[in-house]
Amino acid sequence: MITHTRRIALIAAAAVGLAGLALAQEATKMGMVNSQAVLEKSAEGKKALAQLTAADKKYTDDITRMDDQIKQLQNRLTTQRLTLTPEAAAGLQADIQKKQTDRQRAVEDASRSMQGLQASTLSRIQAELMPVIEQVRIDKGLDLIFDLTRSGTVYFNPTLDLTDEVVRRYDATKTAAPPVKK
Repeated sequence: MITHTRRIALIAAAAVGLAGLALAQEATKMGMVNSQAVLEKSAEGKKALAQLTAADKKYTDDITRMDDQIKQLQNRLTTQRLTLTPEAAAGLQADIQKKQTDRQRAVEDASRSMQGLQASTLSRIQAELMPVIEQVRIDKGLDLIFDLTRSGTVYFNPTLDLTDEVVRRYDATKTAAPPVKK
């Protein structure tokens, strides 16, 4: 059985522990960064998005050209079916099937290429951003910085949002003169 004095000592120890935990929680300083907004607002992010869009347009245009060629062959087969020899019709059908196979391979290749380009581009930008975010964290004396795009945050105080400062500093690192090589 716990004595009255011991019970008071345990309650006091628990209170001190909880107070220390509360102080530690209060002392934690946090900030938020919206990585998607950094990508969309920063000069380097806009440049990367433009490159990705241009590559996607090129692949889309190539596929559209292949679709047009297939349609032309199908129209030719349909309109000339009665006048074509069986061998010519079979040859035209074989050409259509080959073009359809080529188109499917082109779609798969384009998809893989775009995924690789997106991954490498976003990885490069993320690697460039991390020192900028770390410096903002140090300058502001923060303990944690969350990425709103990835964190699943439901609500945050807008004063914690560091996105515009990160964009400004990131752009500054890209416009700074490159170091002189000796």
